[in-house]
Amino acid sequence: MPGKKHVSGVGDKEQRMYAHIKDSAKKSGKYGKRAEEVAARTVMKHHKEEGHKKGK
Repeated sequence: MPGKKHVSGVGDKEQRMYAHIKDSAKKSGKYGKRAEEVAARTVMKHHKEEGHKKGK
């Protein structure tokens, strides 16, 4: 994942979180083709709850 941004506006920790959630969702098959969307939305929700501003 070095040099590759999956979700814009979040830090390295959230990028790793995104990859983990996406892989878990794909593995379980729970969300079908929406695994990446669900992972991105979950990471952004966590990012906002932590009080971070987008791009910071």
